[in-house]
Amino acid sequence: MNTSERSITESLWRSLAFFNVFRLLIIIGLMVGIFTLSRSPLAESPDVLLVAVILGAYTLFAMLFTWGIAKRRPKFDLQLSAQVMIDVLFIVCLMHLGGGIKSGLGILLLPYLAAAGLIARGRMSIFHASIATIALLLELSWSFLTDTPSDIAPMPTALLSIATFAVAWLAFRLSRYAEENRALAEQRSVDLANLAQVNERILQDVSDGVFVVDEFDVIRQFNEQAVRVTGLRPAIGSPLSADIPELAAPLARWRSQQGVATELVQTADGRNTLRARFVPLSLEMRGHVLIYLEDMARLRREAQQLKLAALGRLTANLAHEIRNPLGAISHAAQLMEEEASDDPLLQKLTRIINDNSMRLERMVKDVLELNRRDRVNRQDIRLAEWLTNFNEQFILQEKIAHPMAIECDSHVIVRFDSGHLHQVLWNLARNGWRYCSQSAGSVQILVTRQHDFWVLDVLNDGPPVPADAQSQLFEPFFTTESKGTGLGLYIAREICAANGALLEYLSPPSGGACFRIVFGYTDGQKI
Repeated sequence: MNTSERSITESLWRSLAFFNVFRLLIIIGLMVGIFTLSRSPLAESPDVLLVAVILGAYTLFAMLFTWGIAKRRPKFDLQLSAQVMIDVLFIVCLMHLGGGIKSGLGILLLPYLAAAGLIARGRMSIFHASIATIALLLELSWSFLTDTPSDIAPMPTALLSIATFAVAWLAFRLSRYAEENRALAEQRSVDLANLAQVNERILQDVSDGVFVVDEFDVIRQFNEQAVRVTGLRPAIGSPLSADIPELAAPLARWRSQQGVATELVQTADGRNTLRARFVPLSLEMRGHVLIYLEDMARLRREAQQLKLAALGRLTANLAHEIRNPLGAISHAAQLMEEEASDDPLLQKLTRIINDNSMRLERMVKDVLELNRRDRVNRQDIRLAEWLTNFNEQFILQEKIAHPMAIECDSHVIVRFDSGHLHQVLWNLARNGWRYCSQSAGSVQILVTRQHDFWVLDVLNDGPPVPADAQSQLFEPFFTTESKGTGLGLYIAREICAANGALLEYLSPPSGGACFRIVFGYTDGQKI
């Protein structure tokens, strides 16, 4: 039995319990009428003692019905039919003792039949009416046998019998109508629940942060992206001004028609700039507002990716075309160098040609590397052992006197392309060694746990990156060196992104510079 069917069954038993309460109230009313009203048909009956016995038995049956309803025994249909038959029997007996159809007690059959028909949702309504009609006809027949024929009026009995069928049919129609409305309401509730789930899923999948606030600026709903871009998790039902005050003032200006529909706001930590867009929800929900939050940094990255995708295709083609004449220039410079052994001026010129040829060669190589970053073969890397081997290779090839200081737990495992990690870390370590004091411990590699992610920090004791250059640090072709290509950090960040990681620059409070790799992290989302 599913949840819906179980709910319907419980509703039927609850209705039967109310029906039994109605039965007890009728019994109490009859008892009060017998012992307080002197002109009551039952009080004037010569068999008043038998009436009391019948009411007492009726009360005992009502108590028995209470136990049966509580225990759910016997089955619902059987118990309802048994109760209706006993009701009809006792009411017809009381009607007979009260003087027959003229006592007016027979009218009590109608509410019983109507209630039974509504409780049973129309099932067996005609059967119950038939039982009542048979009982009325038997009472009429018994009156013909025992009473004076002149005191018997068969027409009211016939009309009451017709009324029982009319009430049963009306109860049947009303119950069908109620059942159809219940089924429709249940279907509508299921549709609304499904629609709410769809809306919730759409809200969570929206790339922008979304807040829903009511006319009192109380937060009614938000998605996880809103938490990521603001760095705050507000409470449902809390005022916007209390949890996210930087949005409260723009919303107030928009409501007063003094502000525009979009406005730039800073997050609480000052690290992100968001574009807030205010949209009224609907005419029915007057005052409710949708607040869309767009991360400007993400928009800039997406725009840059589109431009760089086109630029990458162009530069890749140019790089291939440049390599052939570049090789010829390098070869010619080598020949000139052999011939210029006695001429200092020619030696200087050939050295300039060779240096710039090598620079162009590195730039071409870096440009071609941009189109290879999608070739990722990620694998589990035991970082402590890997870093030890990397350190040995680095100091040998770069001819460094002091090895880098490494702190990493032996159990740390990250998922990354080993060749890509080698390329990224080599670039960071070489840059760090170039700008540091080049003494023991001046370059350090620290691996720590930050929230749910492993992070690798490459620190050096050199000067920090100037504040005005930090925003352009990872842009392609940006460099502060005359001999640099400006592609190293950009390629390193792109390789990290392709491996589900994040590369960022930090300024340590103690001084120096720090480049951090956050493994398993892309645009604020855990991989």
